[in-house]
Order: sequence, then C-alpha cells, then structure tokens
Amino acid sequence: MGRKIVENVRDAGIVGAGGAGFPTHVKLDTEVERVLGNGASCEPLLMSDPYLMEHETDSVLRGLVLTMEATRAAKGSICIKGKHTGAVRALREALANGAFDGVDLVELEDFYPAGDEHVLVYDIMHRVVPEGGIPLQVGAVVSNVESLRNVAAAVDRQEPVTDRYLTVCGEVARPMILKAPIGTRVGDILDLAGGATVSPYRILIGGPMMGKVVDDPATPVTKTTSGVILLPANHNVITGKTNDPDRVRRITQMVCCQCTRCTDLCPRHLLGHSLEPHKIMRQMGALGGPSMKLMEDALICSECGICEKYACPMMISPREVNAQIKQALMAQGVRRSPSSEAYNPSAFRDLRKIPTLRLMDRLKVRAYDVHPEFMAEPIQVEEVIIPLRQHIGAPAEAVVKKGDRVRRGDLVGKIPENALGAAVHASIDGVVTGVDDAVTIKR
Repeated sequence: MGRKIVENVRDAGIVGAGGAGFPTHVKLDTEVERVLGNGASCEPLLMSDPYLMEHETDSVLRGLVLTMEATRAAKGSICIKGKHTGAVRALREALANGAFDGVDLVELEDFYPAGDEHVLVYDIMHRVVPEGGIPLQVGAVVSNVESLRNVAAAVDRQEPVTDRYLTVCGEVARPMILKAPIGTRVGDILDLAGGATVSPYRILIGGPMMGKVVDDPATPVTKTTSGVILLPANHNVITGKTNDPDRVRRITQMVCCQCTRCTDLCPRHLLGHSLEPHKIMRQMGALGGPSMKLMEDALICSECGICEKYACPMMISPREVNAQIKQALMAQGVRRSPSSEAYNPSAFRDLRKIPTLRLMDRLKVRAYDVHPEFMAEPIQVEEVIIPLRQHIGAPAEAVVKKGDRVRRGDLVGKIPENALGAAVHASIDGVVTGVDDAVTIKR
C-alpha cells in the first residue's frame, strides 16, 4: 500500500504547500519514526491552514495517516498554535473517535517562526536537524497541512492538485480566505476581494516576513502561494523588500554596528548551528576580502527575516545580504557541509522566541490581522496561466500544445525523465492558448 500511496501522490503533482514546494512523493518514499503535520501557520496574517484544520479536519488527518503509512512511521502529530481555538477543538473532536490511530495533537506557542521545519522538529522531538540538512536525518518527515489534505484527495479520490487555499488581506475591501484555481492572476484575486482601498499600493505574495513583492497583476497563483497581501507602496514591509541590492550591501558595510542582535535572535543559531549573521556582515567590509568559510555559513540561513525585520537596531538587512551570498555561491556549485556532528541549542532559546503579536506591531501590520471568512462560492476565471515550474527541481515538460482542449485535472506537464520534479494539471476546462514556461488555458 505504501508504494501505491507514493505513486498516487506523484501522479497528483503534490508539493510542499508551506514552503518552496519540495515534491511530496519524494518525502513519502522513505522510512521515518514520526510525521509532523505542520499547521503552525507562523507567518503573520496567513489563515488558510487554520481554516483547513477546522473545516476539512478529517481530510487533513486522513492525509497524515496515509503519510505515516507510506513512511512506516509509528507516530504522527498535528502541530498547531493553541490560539486557533476553533481548529484545536475540531481536531480534538476528530481524534477522540479513535479513527486516526497513532496521531496526537501538539499545541504550539504563538511565536515566529514556529513553522520552520528545523524549529518544529526540535520543539516536538528535541532533535536538531543538521546544518543544511532535512528532518529525515533525525527520523522525521514534516508536511504542511494543505499538502496532507491533498494527499488524502489523491489517494482516496485520485484528485490532482488544481487549486490552492490562500489568504487575501491588507488594504482590500473584503479580506477573505479562498480556494483559487492554480494559474489565477493575482489581479483577479484582488478583484474578488473588492479591490484596493489605497493608492498607490504594492502586491505581496506570501507573508510579510518571507513573501515577495510583485509588480505584475498577471502574476499567477501557484501551488505554493499562501497569501496575497496588498499594502501601501510606502509601507515598511514593502520598502524593506524592494531596496536595491547594491545599496543594501553598501549600507551594510557602512552602518553595521556589530551589536550581535541578529545572531542572538537567529532561530538557526539558537538551535546550535554555526550561523552568525553579524560576522557575515563584518566580512562585507573586510580588508583583503571576505572569508569563504564565513560566507558559506550564509547557505544555512533560512531567510526567516527576523534579523532585518525585528533584531537589527540599525535597520539593515542581514537576510538580504545572506540571500545574495547564497545565490552567488549556489551558482558556483558551492555546497555547505555540516561543521559539527553535535549541536548544543542555546540555553536562552525559549527566552528569545519572537511573540507574533509583538512582531506584527514591529511590522505595523496588526490592523490587517482580521481572521477573514472563507469565500464559499466557486471561483470562475476565464483564463489561467499555469507555470511548469512551481516546485523545487526541474520544470515539468509540457504534454499539451496550443489548440488542445483540456478538462480540469488533465495532465499538462509531466516530470522529466530521471529528474526531481512534480506533475502539473489543468485547473479549469478550456483550450490551450499558449505553451512556453507556462501553459495558458482559456475557457
């Protein structure tokens, strides 16, 4: 049965819905001790995961049990912040009937980044994932709750991934949670939410800490789009994400005061990893050039954003500098090997967790934390633009051509031979009007 589950998940094109989109069938094709269902929803403002746990409870738990079966895990845990009382109640009621053997509920504190998989594994299992490593190395698989819901749909109903649950909020007339066909333009999403209430504005895809600013309203929703947030163009979240990269480096060289706060609050450093952002910042202005050993530490940065959005008193951006270094090193094929076989988490770790409410105040986004309702009406869009790469690995290979008629759920992109990837499916009925790095379908 385990092999069949993996095949169903592969055919459905399921990827990690809470991060960069790692193909889920690869995660399931292994053996672990414990599966962690990640419902921490740690980014401020994003509420689709708590919604799913409250309203599609059995599907989420069924997906967890199937993932346990595929990985031969003896135990599974749904991990959720205790503040989501409706979802906690629904999960407890579902688990009380005994239909989900081996599954328990773990209530988390309300801090950021509770949903980082390294942080989650340590908080639940008290094991440190190695630097640059994955939870598998310490006997765990971590899967987002929407991914679990999709696993249940794939195995029980042979449904591929054609839609994405996401939060729409910020300066919109009607904040909401909705289920959008993959490939829907974010401009259409904002129209559904009643449009902007400010001008000028910018569009943020994802959360305020790790999300990306986009300028094109034709940008499509993908399997990893957790939120569409509209903010004033001069909002500090936006300006911090749109600074010129060269300017960021110059300011870092001139302004960093070497106070160590970025390191003191870094979640990975607090787990015992060797990452020390302040030392990387120091190297940016070092005579004779930077130390390659220190620069390689940037490869183990999770880019959570605490250093730039919360820790730094000088308002510079260690996260952005680390991201630039990572991009350059990865282009050169540099890989980061663990620098230690044993890790000693900081004794101050619990005291240095970042409370979500305090973080929202620092970001000036608490006014947008409205816990919106779900838009139950089916969304009708006339055209979708479905990227062939919505995941880690190689882009899918198109199996359709211009003029082909497709139905929702039909395969439009397959995994390349002998490659890490994920299948892609039509999200609406219609005619293929374009095929390049995306498949465009018009009703």
